Amino acid sequence: MKTQWEHGADLSDWRQIPEEPEEPVEQTEEGKWYSPLFRLFGNRKARSEDVGPIEAEKERQDEADVFDFNPNIIYHPKNLEQLRKLYLDQLYHFQLKWASSTMLERSKLDAGFMRDSLLRSFTQRLPDSYLLFYYPILKVKKAPVELDILLITPIECLCISVLEGEDAAAFIGDGERFWTKKFGDEESRVLNPLIGLNRMEKIVSGIFASQNIEFPIKKLIISRNGYIDYPGMPFDTAVIDRRMYEEWFSSLRKSTVPMKFNQFKAAQSILDVGQTTAVSRLFEEQIEQGQPDTIE
Repeated sequence: MKTQWEHGADLSDWRQIPEEPEEPVEQTEEGKWYSPLFRLFGNRKARSEDVGPIEAEKERQDEADVFDFNPNIIYHPKNLEQLRKLYLDQLYHFQLKWASSTMLERSKLDAGFMRDSLLRSFTQRLPDSYLLFYYPILKVKKAPVELDILLITPIECLCISVLEGEDAAAFIGDGERFWTKKFGDEESRVLNPLIGLNRMEKIVSGIFASQNIEFPIKKLIISRNGYIDYPGMPFDTAVIDRRMYEEWFSSLRKSTVPMKFNQFKAAQSILDVGQTTAVSRLFEEQIEQGQPDTIE
C-alpha cells in the first residue's frame, strides 16, 4: 500500500494467490499448528475441478471474503501518518468482518461497532497476543448472560467494566446499588459497576474451575475521560481513570510476552459457552435463489 502511495503502483500483483505446491506437505509439518489449514485449503484445486468454473469462482470469492485483506487507497493521503490511518481503518473493518464470519456462517454486525472508539482502540493498539471478548454473551445454566469486556493476556484474564460519560465527569461510588455521576452542576445516577464486575468474575472463575484451568483473574473499572472516586473500593479491584489511563494502556501495549498455552485454554473455555447468532451462508444463497425450503 505504501508502494502504491509513493509510486502509483498497482497492488494487484502483490495479491496473487500462489499456486498450490505439486508435492504434498512434508510429514514433519503434521505437528505444526498450521497443518490443519493446509489440510483445509490444500484440496481447493481438486474441489474446483469437481464443481466447475462458476461454482469454483464463487467458492474462491467466499473464502476471500473471510480471509483476504486487500487495502485500497480510496483517497490520496498527504503524508505517511494519513496513509497509516487509512490502512488501520480498513484493517479495523476487516477485523470486524473476520470476527463475525466463518467459512460456513455469517453474523449480522451491529453498525455501532464500526463507530465504537474503545473497541477500535483495543483492536488497533494492543498486541496481537491479546485475546479480546467485547461484551460477549455466554450461556450459563442454559440462560444467556451478557458480560462486559474480557481481555485475556498471556498471563492473566482482565475483567473490565467501563464508566464513560461527558468529558471530565466524576463518578462517586458507595456501597449501594447506584453511584453518583457529577458533571458541572448536574447530577445523575449510574448502576454500581461492581455489581456486574463481581458477577463477571464469578462466572469466568467458574468456567475456568470446571475445566481445571488455573489462570489469574483481575478486575478493573476504567474510564478514559472521567474521574472515579470511591474510597471503599475492594482490594481486589483496580481503578483506572483519566489520570492514569494512558499510562496503564501504554503498559499493556509494551508487553512482549508471547502467547501461552494456558491463555488458549482459558479463551477456548469461554468460547465453548459463548452464544452465537449467525446465518448459514448456504441458507443465504438459497434465499437469494428463492429456494429457502431446501434447508431444514
